Amino acid sequence: MNGIKETTLYLSGFYKLYARKLEREIKKGTIPNHIAVILDGNRRWAKRALAASEKGHTRGADAVENLLDWCEELNIKIITLYVLSTENLERKDNEIEYLFQLIHQRLEKLYSDPRIHKNKMRVKAIGRTELLPEFIKDVLKRLDEATKNYDEHYLNIAIAYGGQNELVDAIRKIGAQIKEGNLQVNDIDKKVIESNLYTAHLPQSAPDLILRTSGEQRLSGFLLWQSAYSELIFLDILWPEFRKIDLMRAIRIFQKRNRRAGR
Repeated sequence: MNGIKETTLYLSGFYKLYARKLEREIKKGTIPNHIAVILDGNRRWAKRALAASEKGHTRGADAVENLLDWCEELNIKIITLYVLSTENLERKDNEIEYLFQLIHQRLEKLYSDPRIHKNKMRVKAIGRTELLPEFIKDVLKRLDEATKNYDEHYLNIAIAYGGQNELVDAIRKIGAQIKEGNLQVNDIDKKVIESNLYTAHLPQSAPDLILRTSGEQRLSGFLLWQSAYSELIFLDILWPEFRKIDLMRAIRIFQKRNRRAGR
């Protein structure tokens, strides 16, 4: 047992040294201003741990809170989290009900967190929130109202979200403006489209880096318009196991890429 304990302490010490070294390195480079994350792997983590799927979602929610702390430490200004898709809402089982309760609990915790005011963080849901239960819509509305005048940091919660739905909704808004005589067809350009997307409130709607965990290598409809020139990074780690060192590794990969934005 002493040997196992010594090995654990050694590995823990090595991890801390490596983490400090990595943090010093990435702080010398460009830290992405806007990071978007697809939180994937909660159920697979639970299955591997021989636990109920609810435990995986709870651990995943803990990992989200850790991520927000790490982004604050690294001074990342904009965070967009893919929490729940419109397709997820089609589940009719106990798991989706548990998810609703867990999301509500963590949103209430966020609402009571004084750091959103200290950091002047705008918190906004993006998606078809009208499809959500009333108790979730209520806390999202309160978060939006309490932070609507903040513009130093942004937390976007993609919930009841679908990238194709976002484009459909933007087209409907533009169509209504044309019908009302406030917009001419020939005046439609990229700026007009972006001003009608869910992310129109952001100073930078396009993420510098989009990160997905669990090894899946697709966006699953996430930020279809905004991701045109984002750097995509896919990690094998399951979301409940996500660590600060994984975030920093993703940032280091981002820093080594040659970003030309098509030029």
